[in-house]
Amino acid sequence: MGEKVLLAYSGGLDTSCILKWLLDKGYEVICFMADVGQEEDFEVARAKALKIGASDVIIKDLKEDFVKNYIWPSIRMGLIYEERYLLGTSLARPCISVGLVEVAKAKGARYIAHGATGKGNDQVRFELSAYALYPEVKIIAPWRIEEFYRRFQGRSDLLNYAKENGIPVSATPKAPWSMDANIMHISYESGILEDPLTIAPDNLYQMTVNPTTFKPPHRLNIYFEKGLPTLVEDLQTRAKYSNPLAIIEHLNKLGSLFSIGRIDIVENRFVGLKSRGVYEAPGGTILFTAHQDLEIFSLDREVYRLKTFLREKMSDYVYNGFWFSPEAKFTRKCLEISQETVSGKVTVELITGSVRAIGREASNSLYNQELVSMDVHGNYSPSDASGFISINSLRLREHCRVYGSNF
Repeated sequence: MGEKVLLAYSGGLDTSCILKWLLDKGYEVICFMADVGQEEDFEVARAKALKIGASDVIIKDLKEDFVKNYIWPSIRMGLIYEERYLLGTSLARPCISVGLVEVAKAKGARYIAHGATGKGNDQVRFELSAYALYPEVKIIAPWRIEEFYRRFQGRSDLLNYAKENGIPVSATPKAPWSMDANIMHISYESGILEDPLTIAPDNLYQMTVNPTTFKPPHRLNIYFEKGLPTLVEDLQTRAKYSNPLAIIEHLNKLGSLFSIGRIDIVENRFVGLKSRGVYEAPGGTILFTAHQDLEIFSLDREVYRLKTFLREKMSDYVYNGFWFSPEAKFTRKCLEISQETVSGKVTVELITGSVRAIGREASNSLYNQELVSMDVHGNYSPSDASGFISINSLRLREHCRVYGSNF
């Protein structure tokens, strides 16, 4: 038997054909599947891989790890790519990569293979993570190997290959777009979505209901400790959730009923292409909204502004596949320091299509109700504002003196 290859396996057409192709090349192939909360029949996928010829199929439940060590830190850091995307797929890749590397080392596999395309971000994310954790690993990326991509131009060639080799193919018609799911979100791209003018059909969305469905508002208390979610109290049912996995599951369920977390965007891929993606992240959107409100309530203004700069840098690192990098480690530590005073409670209201904070409290908030009140002066002297305005207006007055007032 040939050298061992650990294949990141999904059970779909692409990776099933890649499995057979690697076997034809003389490799011993072990398949790895990570459960990060996607709806998948793992036992059916296992049986399929073994039937094709895999020597073993390893399935790891990574849901708890994904939530605690990737989603929760992302909420704490306030990560959001290009001000819209909460990085659901990007965060799952380093989590899955850790599992891949652990199994590769345990099984003595010098090669890791994946089915990511040569135009996408995932090839970068998986491979940079693998190299950071297992420097001597060799990567096999069939969609970048000329022999492979010339033979398989598209889905029809893969279907023919599957038929020739007795690879089971789903009888369910393939949706005209690709999808990636985990416990944080679902992403949709390619196919009919490649035309940015094409409106995503209503039947595309699998995680949220149609936003035209009206429901009475629903309120929650969300508690944070040093920026991390610790408790969700449902003010309608009085139920409480403190386990991270239970929190995200409950918020996903509620958020989906209120159509929260849908976005349709064009984003900048790391490889230099623009791509159109449609995303659903109901629970993550609720947590992001609550955390940001508490953060502004608690932090010094300039600390918050510096933190948002670092947040943007960290969002880029995660999106581009540099979770395991020295710059990401440094930035993460800085962002964690900014969260030392971000503890308290935020009351949020869910309404159809959106979530908003409607109340908040924190033990270390810099909000001074007496100082800001319009009913009492407190320690603030209104006359001091005259000098403040005068100094700030000096630059504007000088500009007008030299250049005139024609703006």
